[in-house]
Amino acid sequence: MIDKARRGSYPRGAMSQAAIIPLDNVDPALVEQVLDRAFEPDRRKRTAYKVREGMDWLPALSFAVMNEAEMLVGTIQCWPVALTDGDGRPHPMVMVGPVAVLPEHQGAGFGQALVTAALAGFDSRAPLPQVMIGDPEYYGRFWGFTNEHTAGWSLPGAYDQNRLLVRADNPAVLPKTGMLGPWTR
Repeated sequence: MIDKARRGSYPRGAMSQAAIIPLDNVDPALVEQVLDRAFEPDRRKRTAYKVREGMDWLPALSFAVMNEAEMLVGTIQCWPVALTDGDGRPHPMVMVGPVAVLPEHQGAGFGQALVTAALAGFDSRAPLPQVMIGDPEYYGRFWGFTNEHTAGWSLPGAYDQNRLLVRADNPAVLPKTGMLGPWTR
């Protein structure tokens, strides 16, 4: 949890002065710096990294946010993953996140704008389920993510089952059980 005293002070509507840009327009070293500051350098030990191991993030669904001073303050990456069921059949999904905002810029709406931009990029004619590890109340309230369908799913490392979330137009297509990992096709 970020200490509120360390957060930047933003006027209402700070996001109206910001710009969302494709992540592939940003120097990868700067993206890594934002991720390190938002999640600490040990972030690579997290289970989410194992889930997407060896995959490249999806440029069409990954974004950066620049503040009014044109400084990089946050990023979101989306990744190709799959839930492999008991029969070994992979069910493609997209892992949303990490959503990273510099600590001093949290609370100004940058993270919400990044998630909204990423989810808006999904083609409604053939949407893949979206999965993430996050706060169920927050991501459920704004974007409809839920842990209702993930109780039988597993991850390749330690995780809080309550925080394994999915968003799907048709939850009936979701396997009841399976292991989430990279989508290697």
